[in-house]
Amino acid sequence: MKALIWCSPNNVKVKQVPDPQILDPRDAIIRITSTAICGSDLHLVHGFVPFMKPGDILGHEPMGIVEEVGDGVDKSRVNVGDRVVVPFTIGCGACFYCKRQLWSCCDNSNPKPHIGEKMYGYATAGIFGYSHLTGGYAGGQAEYLRVPYADVNCQKIPEDLTDHQALFLSDIFPTGYMAAEQCDIKPDDTVAIWGCGPVGQFTIRSAVMLGARQVVAIDDGRRVPERLEMARQGGAITIDMSEESVYERLLDLTGGIGPDVCIDAVGMEAHGATYLDGAYDRIKTALFMENDRPNAFRQAVHCCRKGGTVSVPGVYGGFDDKIPLGAIMNKGLTIKTGQTHVQRYVGPLLERIRKGEIDPSFVVTHRVPLSEAADAYRLFETRKDGCIKVVLDPAA
Repeated sequence: MKALIWCSPNNVKVKQVPDPQILDPRDAIIRITSTAICGSDLHLVHGFVPFMKPGDILGHEPMGIVEEVGDGVDKSRVNVGDRVVVPFTIGCGACFYCKRQLWSCCDNSNPKPHIGEKMYGYATAGIFGYSHLTGGYAGGQAEYLRVPYADVNCQKIPEDLTDHQALFLSDIFPTGYMAAEQCDIKPDDTVAIWGCGPVGQFTIRSAVMLGARQVVAIDDGRRVPERLEMARQGGAITIDMSEESVYERLLDLTGGIGPDVCIDAVGMEAHGATYLDGAYDRIKTALFMENDRPNAFRQAVHCCRKGGTVSVPGVYGGFDDKIPLGAIMNKGLTIKTGQTHVQRYVGPLLERIRKGEIDPSFVVTHRVPLSEAADAYRLFETRKDGCIKVVLDPAA
């Protein structure tokens, strides 16, 4: 089959690789009909996430048709011919965490827990196409995908939805929704969101759906002005950080108090060229003296009102400098984080789609053949041609 593989930092290629096989009775093989490039994939390509190996297949936002199921799969839940979305986090369905709907913390789906234990104290769940830190699973930017614990991780999708309406239930829609939901948004709250990429766009719309009084979206308009326009279409007031002070504007919008909720939808590769700490982070990461560039997180903490909540759906991988613990403690902030518990949200968000509350296809700007995936990565990275979200088509 064709698949997009990681060769080395900043080097990915589409190659022929062996088709996946059933390795466990609870496995299924799906034929991919649509699969997307995520901003998190760029962290792997750029070398920010460790433990990648040449030949690893990338991708964690797939959907498709079930072609084969193992003997141990509950056929009443998933069977050959079903149309399914596959969450990026792999759950077993039976451990302490899965039973509590903490799917991204699954204790059984990561076959290489020793790596996570050394990094984080405890291993995370397995994740498709996301390094050997999260299990070394082959990803979904391919023609076929092996799905472990298939009766838990293959989420059925009705035929009346298009791929572009359903695909983002695999990751970015639940990620944006969880980032907002875990902040317990009240009707008089102001929610400020850093980053207007795909996760930020879904966070904006989720905060609106959850009833925030005003939603403020923050991005650098010099890089991709289309992202700020998309944010406005989603109901947000926008701040172009290249043209005005984010802190001062947020004070103006909140009567001098600051936002009740601040959400960092940027993560480890924040650019932040407008601010001194952004330059500091770029130098430190270039010298391998820091793992991430957390300047968006610092600004969110700085801007959040006293007693407010800072939520972090943006991905961070390692150990970072100048984290403002003094501000977090003295302002009494609540920090909410975590990889998304996707399986918890697929059903409720599917209902919102079917009721017409949101059409997730709004975020798609480009659909290209899987065979052109390497070029699509470059397009996605440079954000040329107004690129916000790329969907790959294995059948094209």
